Amino acid sequence: MSEKRKPLLGFMGKLPSGPALGNSGKTHCPSCMGLFQAPRLLPCLHTVCTTCLEQLEPFSVVDIRGGDSDTSSEGSLFQELKPPGLRPQTGILCPVCDAQVDLPVGGVKALTIDHLAMNDVMLESLCGEGQGLVCDLCSDRDVEKRCQTCKANLCHFCCQAHRRQKKTTFHTVVDLKDLKGYSRVGKAILCPAHPAEELRLFCELCDQPVCRDCVVGAHREHPCDFTSNVIHKHGDSVRELLKNTQPRVEALEKALAQVKETNGALQQRVEAVAADIRTFSEGYIKAIEEHRDKLLKQLEDIRAQQENSLQLQKAQLEQLLADMRTGVEFTEHLLTSGSDLEILITKGVVVERLTKLNQVEYSARPRVNDKICFSPQEKAGRCRGYEVYGAINTKEVDPAKCVLQGKDLHRAREKQTASFTLLCKDAAGESMGRGGDNIQVAVVPKDKKDSPVRTMVQDNKDGTYGVSYTPKEPGIYKVLVCVKEQHVQGSPFTVTVRKKHHSHPGVFHCCTFCSSGGQKTARCACGGTMPGGYLGCGHGHKGHPGRPHWSCCGKFTEKSECTWTGGQSTARSLLRTVAL
Repeated sequence: MSEKRKPLLGFMGKLPSGPALGNSGKTHCPSCMGLFQAPRLLPCLHTVCTTCLEQLEPFSVVDIRGGDSDTSSEGSLFQELKPPGLRPQTGILCPVCDAQVDLPVGGVKALTIDHLAMNDVMLESLCGEGQGLVCDLCSDRDVEKRCQTCKANLCHFCCQAHRRQKKTTFHTVVDLKDLKGYSRVGKAILCPAHPAEELRLFCELCDQPVCRDCVVGAHREHPCDFTSNVIHKHGDSVRELLKNTQPRVEALEKALAQVKETNGALQQRVEAVAADIRTFSEGYIKAIEEHRDKLLKQLEDIRAQQENSLQLQKAQLEQLLADMRTGVEFTEHLLTSGSDLEILITKGVVVERLTKLNQVEYSARPRVNDKICFSPQEKAGRCRGYEVYGAINTKEVDPAKCVLQGKDLHRAREKQTASFTLLCKDAAGESMGRGGDNIQVAVVPKDKKDSPVRTMVQDNKDGTYGVSYTPKEPGIYKVLVCVKEQHVQGSPFTVTVRKKHHSHPGVFHCCTFCSSGGQKTARCACGGTMPGGYLGCGHGHKGHPGRPHWSCCGKFTEKSECTWTGGQSTARSLLRTVAL
């Protein structure tokens, strides 16, 4: 095998621009934020200093895969494969993405060394004219030169010694400032099993770089070749995988862009809706505040009006009381101290005054009451375009003025719902115009007072109440309607519950002859007959009522209840008519 040295991957190619070398993402540890020190490449392709990884808290994991894991590195290249099965392992979390990293047997130091990161650190240090670099030979002095053949950083003294040695006399030594345009100036990668040998070969069977000593040792008879000869095949496979991965990256970027766009639209929509909510709530608050002010002003007006009325009534009563006391005191004094002649002389004036005072009409009860209430659930119209609730009510329901209305007030039928309406009014006979009053209704059979009928009271919120009930049996029922535990006008009253409405089994016709099509056996409840053996009625013949009627019961009203009570055979004969 002959080694062919060709920079296939551009290891010594010039960079298009120097500033990119200073990218902290390539040279600085994401954990300690300093330059990489012995950087290790994690399976998630993040690079972290060895020291930073050793400071992470490990945890126990169980490896059920068996054999080597994907965290193997140069330090585990030559370890023998263990039989598959459960193997207790330790793991750490990547400090960048929190991905689980299963540590190999050698721990953190057995992870793959990131030589690219080391090269970038070297380049950045060289851009700083060797600041922080020490000689690779003496490890004491600052670096001034670099041997391109040995890939070693040298101080001035070691550089001179390097030139004097016969073996390294013809090596290419350059100044550090001349290396700033290169993309790679890293050290040679040595074999972990044979530290004196450089990794220049690749074992196809084990799929790992090896040195010359490895070829004649552990990798004897394995297909091996120089890295420069196999890089084409393996580089092409990596490029093909990269080519297949890039579309997914683009798809993910597009999906991420859509998610961000949707998130932006969502935020805008949320802000717009929030603005609508604030506008609505602010307007609603203003409407409520305005309605509140109106209610408070209305309440104040009611207070002033009723207070004035009470003050006027008070003044009138006080004046009348003063006049009464004056008349009583004068009359008592006259009767006790006056002579007969004095009494007779002043009798006319006293009688006239007392009579006039006794004829003065006055109300013993206050003209107004304190029954002022607030109904928060009562609709109060619209304010600033918003529906508002809450109204002040000063009316008090008067049971004696309440009225019962409805066609089913005194009649009903068994097993059919009957209903009537209660109209509540105040003492002045005006409708309350609101609901919320305590209405009590009871429907009790006259002969079964311990079995009341279930009733329903519907508050219409306008001063009227719908009352409904369903009697189960015919008979006489007593209905009691009370407001504030007092009977309303017309309560209690009786209701006659009749049997369920019976429909007509016959036909409503002019005569039997016409409705039956001339059948002789057809009959009619009117009792009319025709000559010639016809059992039913006919126009102008005996017994015909002279107007349309029901064949089953003889009633003349089409929409009426059937009163026929005949037997089943009679019913069949009466129903032998057809509607023509």
